[in-house]
Amino acid sequence: MIAGAGAPVAWLALFLVLHAAQRASELALSARHQRALAVRGAVEHGASHFPALVALHVLFPVLLSAEVLALGARPSATWPAWLALLLAAQALRVWTLSSLGERWTTRIWVVPAEPLVTGGPYRFLRHPNYLAVVFELLAAPMMFGACRTAIVIGVLNGFALMVRIRAEERALAGMSHTGETAQLPVRLGE
Repeated sequence: MIAGAGAPVAWLALFLVLHAAQRASELALSARHQRALAVRGAVEHGASHFPALVALHVLFPVLLSAEVLALGARPSATWPAWLALLLAAQALRVWTLSSLGERWTTRIWVVPAEPLVTGGPYRFLRHPNYLAVVFELLAAPMMFGACRTAIVIGVLNGFALMVRIRAEERALAGMSHTGETAQLPVRLGE
């Protein structure tokens, strides 16, 4: 990764392009899913906190860029381990999205009376996508040696997750008509 003075900047640029493309595709997928869910009678919950989530995920590449470009953060010898964690987070994200299918959105949309998703990563975790986001927001900055970004974004994300998960759990609790709850088609919005 560090093959010359411009290498960290080139790798950062590549990461940022890939990151932006991923987020744009996720937003498009989420919008398509939201339209389909609305047709099925889904109701949105916890919409008031969504702008803060968007702000957090806009701030992330800004802070990362500032730390690398202005403060001179440089990758350490541990960057391959951070890259591996980032790739594992992406694999968990893909598994989560494929397990939820059309029920996945960046917001909290719930179709009343649909059964809980118990397959895929939901066999093991209640909120697997949030774990993927936690890993991603730690691994990506650390891959570039941007410790400050990892700490600041990690703390902000922790607060955001407390609000988000509470909103999801309230939505789940309100869904119980037959003793079962519907799995929320959510993930932390980027």
